[in-house]
Amino acid sequence: MTPKVIRNETEYREALQRVDELFEAAPGTPEADELETWAILVDSYEEVHYPVPPPDPVEAIRFAMDQRGLRPVDLAPCLGGRSRVSEVLNGKRSLSISMITALWREFEIPLESLMPTGPKERQSRPAGR
Repeated sequence: MTPKVIRNETEYREALQRVDELFEAAPGTPEADELETWAILVDSYEEVHYPVPPPDPVEAIRFAMDQRGLRPVDLAPCLGGRSRVSEVLNGKRSLSISMITALWREFEIPLESLMPTGPKERQSRPAGR
């Protein structure tokens, strides 16, 4: 099977099958090159047809806390105090730009994960901000 642009689900399934067949190809071989080409084509198709939305900002914070062994009190300097931490983690307060920047700088949480994306987050902000 020659690598080609994936245009539909049937071609997508065939490409995945070929990736599976080539999965253990030795580096530097023609099979490894073919695997890399298929992986790029599959990734391109999936980005369009199966997009993965960014996580909810609170989920991103909780994930980072879990991964780094942080407690809510550890976030207080970034969020403006313990009460603000509680409000943010309970979904009662949206993140401000300064909070997002502080979390990104201090804990390296990706900016795109902290930005509000859903209608709920956009609606909860006061008008004019």
